[in-house]
Amino acid sequence: MEFSYDVVVVGAGHAGCEAACAAANLGAKTCLITMDMNKIAQMSCNPAVGGIAKGQIVREIDALGGQMGLVTDRASIQFRMLNRSKGPAMWSPRAQCDREKFIWTWRNVLDQTKNLSIWQDQVRSLIYEPVDNQEEDEGKEGKILVSENPSEKSKTAQKVVGVCTYTDTVFHAKCVIITAGTFLNGLMHIGRTKLPGGRCAEPASLELTESITSTGIRQGRMKTGTPVRIDKRSVDFSLMEEQPGDEIGGGFSYIGARNNLKKLPCWIVYTNEEVHEVLRSGFADSPLYNGQIQSIGPRYCPSIETKLHTFPDKQQHMLFLEPEGTDTNEMYLNGFSSSLPIDVQIKALRRIPAFRNLEVYRPGYAIEYDYFDPTQLKHSLESKVVENLFFAGQVNGTTGYEEAAGQGLIAGVNAAINSSKDTENELNGGEPFVLQRNEAYIGVLIDDLVTKGVDEPYRMFTSRAEYRILLRQDDADMRLTEKSYRLGLATKERYERTERKRNDIEALIEFCNNFSLKPALINETLETLGTTPLTQGIKLSDLLGRPQISFDNITEHIRPLKKAIDSIMPDASDKYRREVVEAAEIRIKYAGYIGREQQAAEKMMRLENIKIAGKFDYPNLSQISIEARQKLQAIQPVTLGQASRIPGVSPSDINIMLVLMGR
Repeated sequence: MEFSYDVVVVGAGHAGCEAACAAANLGAKTCLITMDMNKIAQMSCNPAVGGIAKGQIVREIDALGGQMGLVTDRASIQFRMLNRSKGPAMWSPRAQCDREKFIWTWRNVLDQTKNLSIWQDQVRSLIYEPVDNQEEDEGKEGKILVSENPSEKSKTAQKVVGVCTYTDTVFHAKCVIITAGTFLNGLMHIGRTKLPGGRCAEPASLELTESITSTGIRQGRMKTGTPVRIDKRSVDFSLMEEQPGDEIGGGFSYIGARNNLKKLPCWIVYTNEEVHEVLRSGFADSPLYNGQIQSIGPRYCPSIETKLHTFPDKQQHMLFLEPEGTDTNEMYLNGFSSSLPIDVQIKALRRIPAFRNLEVYRPGYAIEYDYFDPTQLKHSLESKVVENLFFAGQVNGTTGYEEAAGQGLIAGVNAAINSSKDTENELNGGEPFVLQRNEAYIGVLIDDLVTKGVDEPYRMFTSRAEYRILLRQDDADMRLTEKSYRLGLATKERYERTERKRNDIEALIEFCNNFSLKPALINETLETLGTTPLTQGIKLSDLLGRPQISFDNITEHIRPLKKAIDSIMPDASDKYRREVVEAAEIRIKYAGYIGREQQAAEKMMRLENIKIAGKFDYPNLSQISIEARQKLQAIQPVTLGQASRIPGVSPSDINIMLVLMGR
């Protein structure tokens, strides 16, 4: 049997679902191929979305017209804004989700998406064809090498034209997106036991890696893990610390409605020395330390074994017990990822007083899987080696649902653009859709992958973004929605709401910049709030610059301000009003910092606008260091800005290249 599509997406995890929806919503006839239609967007690890920097990515996905924020809000059973005690650049939304409702909400979204089909099957291999006019193209100035590996330059350039499944079904496609997560040659470890699989009780994907690497694409191995799942009926919650959600319920999506699901708390508990002794007794059988696992796991989400090994003097480690949903007894023990033998895991946990009668559903395990070198990708996430072949998610060496979904959306958009080329409905003028580092955390993520590569599973942090004051969670729609609307992905409804919000924020800021406060009107309130009384009149915006002052604690005391807010947003919902007021306050308080960071970003963008692809013969560029030559030859940066971020390329190397280009 044979089918034809514009875009085929392999894998229906978080990357695959976003990729399929983005491509289909842009008009590309799309097929999403998955092993199990009942496990779409499965939360393989903890049942939560967001967190430090990850929450910003979800807001960006939503602002661009993606689905993760909408789905999360419909399945959320707890919402928290993390890092409120720090500056707004660090604030990060996080939601605990009902795992099953999350899956079926995503399934409903896919079922309702026009131009999108779903096929349950397993992809065995890709189908390739030679690229036409290869010799003519290679002679053109600016042509990027088909492969960065010099030994592979002689290989015939190829393009992907479809996939073949284990049922011998052929799907012809203009573009293919690989989002196979941890399934490629997946191998699970529990003590000395090894089981092939991409997830507990789910088969690994075999042969596909070999089909991909046959083209010259480089492959490696990584490792991740997941904790034990606990029966809450066996837990003594009186011996644990409750962690409720925010009192004022929040959400990720700017346009979605909140749900009516019961809100549940998480719980905090600690390990102790007895627990550690039991865990150490099993180290001889730990795949991490007996040589069974060779690949590298995520540095920032270590197993409990790694914690004990890295911090031998630490007497306790914090664990979070998280609900899996409103209608299940299953709970997730965050912080106790492990691949130790089953008996060791359970025996150790029963040394925690709250778990003395513990019963579990399944043990924790580690999993090794294949990934592909992301430096062989363009910023569009298209392969430099095989035309029209895209990669997104953990196959690019990342970890986390949010990082995967952000990549999936960009890959889906660019696959739709490629499939529309040379048609009357060509998207974006045929040019790739790329986000810069000063535009989005998604831009930082992809630039880091493509420019620097990975030697361990990549996780996003606010510290990775040099422009994080510009990339706050509160203004993702201000940064990205218009860009997405012009492309055709964000809806008119979303765009009009964004423009209304932009105008309301500006109106509120303008009022604060122009309204003068007299001491007699506000001094009593200022003393109550613990800040210095006024000796003369002051602009409201200057007063809001004080750390003790916010719209929340002064609006009721300044009638003209309350009247102005009501006038600007007469019929607004409480949710929308909070958004506008919060965004305006951040803009006012941090105006100086925001302005300086915008100047720095504009300066860096000058290098981003200098194209260098195909302009240098790096191996023979004797004016720069040998390391720089090797790195530049391997990465083949498109712009001078990208070249400047490659490890091993120094500022002096960049200056020399600038001089040579001037000649």
